[in-house]
Amino acid sequence: MDFTFTEEQQAAAEAADGVFAGVAPDEVPSPALTRGPVADTFDRDLWTKLAEADLLSLLLDEEYGGAGLDPIALCLVLRASAKVLARVPLLEHSAAAATVQAHGSAEAKSALLTRAGRGELVLTVASQGRTGHDGAELAVTARREGDHWVLDGMQTAVPWAYDADVIVVPARTDDRNGPDGSVGTGGGDTGRTVLALVTRGHEGTVLAEQVSTTGERLGELRLESARVPARDVVEADGAWERLRLLLATGTCALALGVGERVLRMSSEYTGKREQFGYPVATFQAVAVQAADRYIDLRAMEATLWQAAWRIGTGSGTPGALPAAADVAVAKIWAAEGVRRVVQTAQHLHGGFGADTDYPLHRYHAWAKHLELSLGPAAAHEEALGDLLAAHPLG
Repeated sequence: MDFTFTEEQQAAAEAADGVFAGVAPDEVPSPALTRGPVADTFDRDLWTKLAEADLLSLLLDEEYGGAGLDPIALCLVLRASAKVLARVPLLEHSAAAATVQAHGSAEAKSALLTRAGRGELVLTVASQGRTGHDGAELAVTARREGDHWVLDGMQTAVPWAYDADVIVVPARTDDRNGPDGSVGTGGGDTGRTVLALVTRGHEGTVLAEQVSTTGERLGELRLESARVPARDVVEADGAWERLRLLLATGTCALALGVGERVLRMSSEYTGKREQFGYPVATFQAVAVQAADRYIDLRAMEATLWQAAWRIGTGSGTPGALPAAADVAVAKIWAAEGVRRVVQTAQHLHGGFGADTDYPLHRYHAWAKHLELSLGPAAAHEEALGDLLAAHPLG
């Protein structure tokens, strides 16, 4: 497989490097805005710079002011953002906008996409469900009433919930509600998933503050008979599945960026730190640990590009495994790999790695948050096994 990036993808990565060059992850805007290891604020200045560099509209078509690029380009930008712990909802915003473009109503596209590409509207996604362990689409129910959908339920740990203008909320319908609002006979089907575009402060919604592992602000979103116009509900089959896979793959890109920066920090530190008159980087035990982590990162990278390519191109040849299989492999390596990288970094830095005046502790917090967001590798291995059993190869 050719992993050579196109000129357009490389241009996006170079633009991202330019924007993020001025971001210092070891600096917090103000002690008054700090809660825990990382600031809980939304970096609006950085958001504006991303918009000016056309990096908020990468996945949007030209008619909405976008570049019409693929998930690989987005993942390149996300990797760069993670290296500096950029406090912006780039992943959720881009994935939500791409979903509205692919499956939303004409009214929703007109109202959201151009403004989202310019950064004037901020989008996010409720993807953790009630507990973070069950499917997010099972946490909220949706029933059709005329020209509206009525939502009830709760989504936990919604990123950027207090900053976003629109939250994409997956919800499960009753099988008796047809796409046109007609009532069927039921029969035990589990229903289907729709995506509701819920505006901040919408009637029938309540936000409760939560704090993430990184110390940043999340929101618990409660919906109590919240009525959403049908034009703001995406009913297309497969919309949630593709959005979910794009979010997971983007999270793998963030994990890769964090891991790469942490390994570089370890290399720089062990190259300067001396014991017995020699840099500790020359000791075999240190070199072997660093080499193992380098292998982790290369595996994370290869599986990431495979997953991003599959999402962007589809399943490929008839009978091939679905894109979910490649995403599962990427999640296995990302969740395990980023944990091993930061653990090794803390070990090689010694007590210095826990010093709050040094940025490694923030990267450790982000890595743990990403690991928890991706979920345990064993669960993804089981899902991959089920996919392999359902699609025998050879």
